[in-house]
Amino acid sequence: MISLVCRLCKRETVPYALKTIRTRISEYLSMTPKDDGDPATGHLQIFMSSSAPAVLVMLYMSPIRGNKEHADDSIRHFLDLCISELPKSLRSRCAPIVLEFCKLLRRIASDDPLYTCCRSSLGSMMEVIKVSWLLEHPESVKRAISIQEIFPFVSELADRLSKDLELSLISAASVGSWSDVLDFTMFLRPLRTAISGLKCFKHPISLPLKKKHHNVLMCTEEVELLSQIFEEMLMKMNKCLTGMEERLSAEVSGEIDILHPVWSRYLTILKELNAISKIYLGSEERFWTILSTRKCALCMLVVRYAKRNDDHKWLLEHKDIMDFESRRHLVMMMFPEVKEDFEEQHEILIDRSQLLSESFEYIANAEAESLHGGIFMEFKNEEATGPGVLREWFVLVCQAIFNQQNPLFVACPNDRRRFYPNPASTVEPLHLKYFNFSGRMIGLALMHKVQVGIVLDRVFFLQLGGYSISLEDIRDADPRLYNSCKQILDMDAESIDSDALGLTFVREVEELGLRRVMELCDGGKGIVVDSKNRNDYVIFL
Repeated sequence: MISLVCRLCKRETVPYALKTIRTRISEYLSMTPKDDGDPATGHLQIFMSSSAPAVLVMLYMSPIRGNKEHADDSIRHFLDLCISELPKSLRSRCAPIVLEFCKLLRRIASDDPLYTCCRSSLGSMMEVIKVSWLLEHPESVKRAISIQEIFPFVSELADRLSKDLELSLISAASVGSWSDVLDFTMFLRPLRTAISGLKCFKHPISLPLKKKHHNVLMCTEEVELLSQIFEEMLMKMNKCLTGMEERLSAEVSGEIDILHPVWSRYLTILKELNAISKIYLGSEERFWTILSTRKCALCMLVVRYAKRNDDHKWLLEHKDIMDFESRRHLVMMMFPEVKEDFEEQHEILIDRSQLLSESFEYIANAEAESLHGGIFMEFKNEEATGPGVLREWFVLVCQAIFNQQNPLFVACPNDRRRFYPNPASTVEPLHLKYFNFSGRMIGLALMHKVQVGIVLDRVFFLQLGGYSISLEDIRDADPRLYNSCKQILDMDAESIDSDALGLTFVREVEELGLRRVMELCDGGKGIVVDSKNRNDYVIFL
């Protein structure tokens, strides 16, 4: 292949040159041992040691007619085969080769289409590549890629994105490349991971770096430059969000009626800036302080551009700076999308007189995956079908679940619209399965965007989230218990130690009109509540 390319560069005529080069590349990669070991490494190293990347780039730069197109097609063919033909375990072995293509092509121009393609291919390999802070032998295809080699791509892409952000403040017609945003995230993630893993730093890193870091570490410059990139892009994003709020305000007043095309990139860039902020001392607080002042713009971005397959955890960590509509949108994005394909629909036929029991049989026993599709629902002896009937079924079933004649849930004394699980639900032998069924029904209703008019109490949400419950949390859910506990905690020590209350570590529970005594801990009947253990008593209650 190298010999053929050299002949082309000497203006020799070579029949079927492109086909021959592609065939040689295909044969070479197909001969790669499939096991991720020394034989595979040695085989791929031939491509580097024979200077094949440099030869193909030389062909790409050749002024001779047709040579550039031949090289472009051949290099893209190599990139495609690395992904499609080699096992995933071996793709990382091709990364140094792709990196070499990038280095050579970057000398031509950073906006060259073939260079951009190679850079994106290298970025897609980042998830399987080991990144180290030490630059290893340049001819090895087994080596890790160093922070110093990744950083130029991060810096280059950050510069391009910054220019796009600047232009977006001037012209609504200015739209950056989505591929630049995606490449930025792909190169940035392994770089962040590598820097966060540097043991010579105290994390989060305090800047400026001390002299001892410069003496023992090669990548101190990159560590400091990444912080500068963060600061510059954060200021740009602040300006963009401010401009966005001004445009939104003008839109409300009727002056404009179009959204800026580049806004769709803002949320992804903010997510990456949030991740960088965790590396440096004080940066995370500054990031969220700025976003809190741009709350209107952030909420609009979430509602309009947050997608179902995106990772929203970074937003949920600071949900207090978002409004109800944006939080609701994030919650809805957590549910799988309803598949409308009729063949995948879950068919349900319900007798109204057996509404709860038959619905339980259909939903509780179904495979979870089968419920991700649409639901075809009809009532027995009724002709009506469609979305209206489905909505009615959701509402009726949820009303039946939370009906106070059923033992599953009880209403809060101060607000009969709010519910939490009934402590006496064990009187129903299948209560755990019915709770599972209840969760499925509520989840399905949310998936199908049906409001069933049920509100779960905050205490229950805290329990579902794995949070511990404080006494103040139960004030609204159970005011009687709250007042009793407050009275016990507020009593003076002398009174309670005199056994004035006559309490032990037990609690009375009512089930089906009968009351029984339940010990709060082992041997609770024999433990008298006093000033030393009253806090434990309240916690057990």
